[in-house]
Amino acid sequence: MRHRKTGLKLSRTSSHRNAMFRNMVTSLLKHDRIRTTGPKAKEVRRWADHLITLAKRGDLHARRQALSIVMEKDVVHKLFDQAAERFGNIAGGYTRVVKLGTRPGDSAPISMVELVAAPDAPKKKTKKKTAKTAGTKAKAPKAVKKKADAPDAGDAAPAKAKAKPASKKKAAVAEKKEAPAAKDAADQKAAPEKEAAADPKDASDSSGPAESAEKSAEDK
Repeated sequence: MRHRKTGLKLSRTSSHRNAMFRNMVTSLLKHDRIRTTGPKAKEVRRWADHLITLAKRGDLHARRQALSIVMEKDVVHKLFDQAAERFGNIAGGYTRVVKLGTRPGDSAPISMVELVAAPDAPKKKTKKKTAKTAGTKAKAPKAVKKKADAPDAGDAAPAKAKAKPASKKKAAVAEKKEAPAAKDAADQKAAPEKEAAADPKDASDSSGPAESAEKSAEDK
């Protein structure tokens, strides 16, 4: 029975197999992606996820365990420095396998293994501008300009003076209302002349020579 014997043999000895996967996982962590056959890609993904879990833990023992697998120290230090920031929000599934087709020589299935990029902050969904909303928003600056160019309170009188001409019916009604007022004004001007004509002094001054002769005879 195969208890506690996981993994693929791939027609290789254990020493050859371990050296091959150590080399592949080092290249994956260094270049972020590699191309290999399908079975090897699935196995390398398991090794890479284990190393990233150690890097997220970040203590000295985890670093020493990673150094026993990865074949370059610089790659381990880079992984431990960036793991918390790059994979901190992800709980597993740090790599993915993309199938690329078959190899021309022996028709072996080829796949690409790559590290998952750090997830960006969720963006707010913006609604598309409709024609109505775009029209109303475009008219808003014009209204602001009109308010800014509006005259002051002192300039309100000239604005009122420029009133629109009234219609013909309104003009006729206005003329009828003004006619009695004009007559009253004419009567007021003619009143002093009538009073002057009715004054007796003026009448005596204006009497003829016959009346003066009669007055003189009565006095005698």
